[in-house]
Amino acid sequence: MPVQTVMPIERIPDWEQRLARVDAFWANEILDRPVVLMRVGAPNPAYPWPTPKAWGSLRERWMDAEYVAECALASVMNTEYLGDALPGVIPNLGPEVFSAFFGCELEFGEGTTWSIPNLLDWADTGHIRFSEDNVYWRKIMEMTDALLAVGQGVFYTGITDLHPGADAIVAFRDPLNMNLDMIDAVDEVRTMLEMVTDTYFHVYDTYYDKLAAAGQAITSWPGIITRKKWYVPSNDFSCMVSKAMFDDLFLPGIIRECNHMEANIYHLDGPGALQHLDSLLAIPSLNAIQWVYTAGVSRASEWIPLYQKCQAAGKGLQLTLDLDELDLFIDSLKPNGVFLTVNGVTDRAMGEAVLKRVAQWR
Repeated sequence: MPVQTVMPIERIPDWEQRLARVDAFWANEILDRPVVLMRVGAPNPAYPWPTPKAWGSLRERWMDAEYVAECALASVMNTEYLGDALPGVIPNLGPEVFSAFFGCELEFGEGTTWSIPNLLDWADTGHIRFSEDNVYWRKIMEMTDALLAVGQGVFYTGITDLHPGADAIVAFRDPLNMNLDMIDAVDEVRTMLEMVTDTYFHVYDTYYDKLAAAGQAITSWPGIITRKKWYVPSNDFSCMVSKAMFDDLFLPGIIRECNHMEANIYHLDGPGALQHLDSLLAIPSLNAIQWVYTAGVSRASEWIPLYQKCQAAGKGLQLTLDLDELDLFIDSLKPNGVFLTVNGVTDRAMGEAVLKRVAQWR
């Protein structure tokens, strides 16, 4: 069921209307215009940032839940949320934290983390088990509680970045070994996928129930904030396998993930994954596509035929484009089911001009 009681965002009086537009997006509809997200720095950013501590390592900084929550609050308070943007913050220990819940250790960099493979031999899978005593599981819960405490009435607290399915097993195995497994250990991978997907449902539902009980709308790393139970199926490893292998081995789990939710947006990452688009568009319970083209190589406007294909299949689109591309998108696509983030907006006046232009999209 959708979240029934949603915490108000005190600085944004039309927060309910913004949520309603996102609800319409999931149904491939619009209320009055497509969803438009724009964020700019506050003109007079006066909220104080917390003072960094004398941590002994990057790991200690990442794991400092109190400091993370204080930084999140400062960032939100020093940002203006234009159009349909709403403030949301997720507890974050990097994109492979789900695999860490199964025993992978994480290495911490300045801006991201990565996992250390822990399944070196398929004959030894007994230690690949999820546990709520896991240090990373407990830390994400601690961070969630810290964000809920400081964010009441200020921002929505979301669900951490979860990558189940093939990407979780890649973290266990290492990408090179996983490629060999596609030849030598397909049955082992298939069995592990079932276990990982079952655990993912428990993990997701635990977070969802906790946030729903706190009156939160549901958000995660794509920046979508909604009253629905939703998430982001993905398979970045899919660029390494054929369509036939993807359909046989990985597509059933993605369908299970979609069927578990009320709404879904698939994270399609890179040109190597495009061979799987037709299979994804055929999933009835998949609402939308988030296409990630190669940064620095192409722009959103170079992929208009792909976006038109998704719309022809009845799927919505999460689009991130530059301000000078907006008119082309308005001329080329239907407004229904569009969730738009516009880069290049620097102040409220520019944001208002974008909204007036988008309101004419028919």
